[in-house]
Amino acid sequence: MRFLTRRLVMPNDLNYAFSLFGGRLLQWIDEEAAIYAICQLETNCLVTKHIGEISFESPALQGDIVEFGLATKAVGRTSISVSCLVRNKATKKTICLADDIVFVKVDPETRLPVPHGKTMEVLEQQTAEEIGKLNIDV
Repeated sequence: MRFLTRRLVMPNDLNYAFSLFGGRLLQWIDEEAAIYAICQLETNCLVTKHIGEISFESPALQGDIVEFGLATKAVGRTSISVSCLVRNKATKKTICLADDIVFVKVDPETRLPVPHGKTMEVLEQQTAEEIGKLNIDV
């Protein structure tokens, strides 16, 4: 799982208990997972089809930096399934796990599913090449 982005928990992100509001976190997860899927499939014509099991493990508080780890679980003919782990940057403690987020490529005019032409093997090779170009140790 690669941790690709981070967000700072701000006062307007909090619930009545002064911790990160679950709805805000779900919004962030959907957005981050969509960006990940768009980059993987190299198309922005994707829609969220399904978000499966979501497990909130620990709170995030104002001032915490949360980071989003994303990984491809499966690739279908028109879809991609992604896992997202959200953790506290400082403590590495898991905040939330969204284990099955499914995006489907759609035709921009008809909004019907269309093949994206990728396989898990192609995505793994694409990711390895992308990491190689970054000049960082993984």
